[in-house]
Amino acid sequence: MKNLAVSRRYAKALILIGKEDGQADKYNTELEGVVDLFNSQESLEQALTNPLFNKNDRKNVLSAVLEKSDFSDIMKSFLVLLFDKGRIGFIRDIASFYKEFVDELNGVVKASIVSATELSSDAVDKIKEALSKKTGKNIVLDVEQDPSLIGGVVTKIGDLVLDGSVQTQLINLRETLKKGESV
Repeated sequence: MKNLAVSRRYAKALILIGKEDGQADKYNTELEGVVDLFNSQESLEQALTNPLFNKNDRKNVLSAVLEKSDFSDIMKSFLVLLFDKGRIGFIRDIASFYKEFVDELNGVVKASIVSATELSSDAVDKIKEALSKKTGKNIVLDVEQDPSLIGGVVTKIGDLVLDGSVQTQLINLRETLKKGESV
């Protein structure tokens, strides 16, 4: 949990720089490139994060990699800072938080819809359009299917949950009946 808080702070610091110099999207692309590099070259990540290796040798490896990369000076400095602070191993979480910040900066909101049955592409488009109008932002929609809902849909936008499922309505009805209240 602490690692996520730390990662969020580093991502926040980088997004502030990105806002200031107008390069937020570029830094996002570069962070994705670093994550891809770590994913494809696990030995590189081990060489940079393993405390059994000499710290100066690890920093020389990072310097050599950065020298051959086409990353911006800000990104190179950011990666060196992460290394110096012992946070280079948090790069995936930092990149994830940074992506969220860039999306927010660009007016993009992630939403998910879970439905009991498969939704047609037309229905998905209409839902996406309605959510865009309500929020005033561009919506990136993740559509899932869950037959246990019986019917209806559950929509999540950030922390907001709009539950229109039959399953929830039945649970609420059962609770009301248990209490002996009139329906």
